Amino acid sequence: MTIPSTMRRWVLGALAATGVAAAVPAMAEDFPDKPVTVTIPFSAGGSHDVNARIFTSILPSYLGQPVVIKLTPGAGGQAGTAAAIKAPADGYSMLFTHSLVDQLQPLVANLPYDTTAALTTVARINTAPAIFYVLADSPWQTIDDLVTYAKENPGELRYAHSGKWGTGFTGGAAVADHYGIEMTYLPYKGGGPMKLAVLSGDADFTLGRPGTIGAEIEAGKVRALLVGADERLPELPDTPTTTELGMPTEAIVMQRIVQVPSDLPEDRMQVLRTAFRELQEDKTYLRMMSQMGENVEYMDGPDYEKLRRQQAESYSALVQALTGQ
Repeated sequence: MTIPSTMRRWVLGALAATGVAAAVPAMAEDFPDKPVTVTIPFSAGGSHDVNARIFTSILPSYLGQPVVIKLTPGAGGQAGTAAAIKAPADGYSMLFTHSLVDQLQPLVANLPYDTTAALTTVARINTAPAIFYVLADSPWQTIDDLVTYAKENPGELRYAHSGKWGTGFTGGAAVADHYGIEMTYLPYKGGGPMKLAVLSGDADFTLGRPGTIGAEIEAGKVRALLVGADERLPELPDTPTTTELGMPTEAIVMQRIVQVPSDLPEDRMQVLRTAFRELQEDKTYLRMMSQMGENVEYMDGPDYEKLRRQQAESYSALVQALTGQ
């Protein structure tokens, strides 16, 4: 049985008073006893940054220590991933990443690491549908308008993405492949810079996640043309989904996950997993996620690990479809 992290210190004190503390070696370590760092391999202002600022503000209540965010953007998530893999396997360093970086990038890039072997999942935080959008004063009212323009002007539509084979890239590539259009791909270091590129007019088209672009849609600054999901979003009831239009969602819907080096001791892994599990019952956490338009489709680490192995097969088929190889 795993004793909830919030009770750990109290129980240790009680056991010490009775002289039996030595009988619980997994607890005697009192992990964690210093701040825990969450590395995000993307830039400030993106959906991972937004989600992390919510859960890291509440997680200390369940870990008993501060949780610090470290942004390490670059190479579509590869820079931060490499740094997290090199970190000591002591539980004080976690990686907040997503399924495409974890299981798709290794299929298309010559990486100096093997994510499947090097990392193990603590928990899936949620899933993230995509919203494809343009400036509100753009001439494109619908996705069909955008596609018509792209077909009449090959290569002139400028698409902002987060680095080749990052989630921003694969989402746009899936749309382009489905409609048979050519776009100019402009790389940026994450969702925040991608959004700024569209708002400033440096790019015509990109995708975002509900927690990062919802405010701009509500304020009338941008127009949503397409939602990457199986079902329409309640806040965008008139915007069609990729599933409705016959597009696969694997390249578009990402799964946000927290991972640690695979050789983390099991007792420390259980402390982290218990904290994230307890977080799912926290009313403040649930309210803040709802306010940001984010779901809480949580999954325990062991369950996600089973899904993780299946992803490699579906992503392999996706890469073949996009590259012809």
